[in-house]
Amino acid sequence: MTRLSRLGRLFPARLSSHGSACLSARFVQRAGRAFLAGSLGALLTLSSAAHAASNAPLDVSIVYLGNPGDAGWTHAHDLGIGVAEKQLGSEIKVTRIEDVPENADAARVFRDRAAKGDKIVIGTSFGYMDSMMKVARDYPDTVFLHCSGYKSAPNLGNFNGKVYESAYLAGVVAGYVSKSHTLGFVGSVPIPEVVRNIDAFALGARSVAPQTTVKVVWINSWFDPGKERQAAETLVGLGADVLLQNTDSTATMAVAEQHKIHAFGWDSDMSHWGPHAHLGSVAYDWGIYYSKVIDEVKRGTWTNKPVYWGVKEGITDLVNVNTTAVPANAQRALAEKRAALVAGRLDPFAGPLKDQSGKLRVAAGSVLSADDTNRIDWFVDGVQGSVAK
Repeated sequence: MTRLSRLGRLFPARLSSHGSACLSARFVQRAGRAFLAGSLGALLTLSSAAHAASNAPLDVSIVYLGNPGDAGWTHAHDLGIGVAEKQLGSEIKVTRIEDVPENADAARVFRDRAAKGDKIVIGTSFGYMDSMMKVARDYPDTVFLHCSGYKSAPNLGNFNGKVYESAYLAGVVAGYVSKSHTLGFVGSVPIPEVVRNIDAFALGARSVAPQTTVKVVWINSWFDPGKERQAAETLVGLGADVLLQNTDSTATMAVAEQHKIHAFGWDSDMSHWGPHAHLGSVAYDWGIYYSKVIDEVKRGTWTNKPVYWGVKEGITDLVNVNTTAVPANAQRALAEKRAALVAGRLDPFAGPLKDQSGKLRVAAGSVLSADDTNRIDWFVDGVQGSVAK
C-alpha cells in the first residue's frame, strides 16, 4: 500500500456536514464572552445549544487501533458506540476510523476529525494519549475522550472499566476448574493496566485455591494472532490447563479448544471460538458509557472528571459462564464474589498482599489505592513471570 493510499484510509471523506449552519449574532456574542471568561463549560453549553437549535446531528468520531473484526477490544467498542447510535438515533452521526497506529498518524487523524467539526472525538487505545493531549490544546471547543489513559485537559477526559474485577471473578472460576493448579496468562503490553489484570486473576484463583500459580508469557502487542497462539502453546507446554489473555484475538481460545483444556474470552464474548473450552468471557459493555457521555455533551453538562466504572455499574463482567464446565460450587462462589463487588464489600487489592518476592506490599486492613493500582508494576505472590521495565 502506498503512503498516499494509507493517508486516504486515515482521512476518509466526510459524508455530510452541518458546518454551514449560521449562528445568530446573539449566540456569537455570548460564546465570545464565555471564551474570554475562560469558561469551557459555558462555551460547550452554548455550542450544544446551537446544535440543538439547528436540528443538526452531533458529529462523533471514534478511532480504533484495530478493526471490529478482531472479536476483542475494538469489537467491544464498536458494539458500544452502536448502542449509542441506536439509542440516540438521528441526534448523532458517528464516523469510525479503523487501523490507526499509536504514532504520528494518530495525531493527524485526531486533528483531521476536529478540524472537520466533530464535536466529540474518541480515542480507544492507551497509546493515543499524548497525541490526543497535543491536539486537544489546539481545539478547545471539541470534547476529546480517551480510553485507558491518565492525562487530561479541560476538554479531554479519561474513561475506563475496572476490568480487573472481572479478571478476579475469572480467577475464582479458574481456581475451581483447574486440575493442575497452573493457570496461564497471555500478556499483551506490560503497562500497569495489564499487570493489574494479571494480579487480579491470580488473587481470584488463590482466594479459593491457595496453591494456584499463574504463568505469564508476554507478546508485546495488543493484537498478533500468531504470537498469541505461540504464547498459548507455550503455556500449555508449561502445564497450564486454564488460560486467560489480555490480547485481542481469539487465538488463545482456539488453542485451548484444540488441546481440550479451558480458557476465558477477553473484551467480548468469545464462546463461539471455543464452545467446549470456554468458561466465560471477561467483557465490556461500553454502550453504557457512550450513551451517557454523548448525551451529556449534547446537553452541555459534560465535565472532564475521569469515569472509572466496574461490575457495579455494569460496564464489565464475567459473561456467558459455561454452566456445563463450571461446577455448582464454583457458580455459587462466583455469585457471592460478584455480589460482594457490587455491594462494595470486596476489593481484589485488599491486604495483606505480598509480591512474588515475598515483600509485603499492602498491609492487612488496607487496600491498594486507585492511584497505586493505576501505576502498579509488580506481580503478586503466585504469579510466575517478570514485568518488563
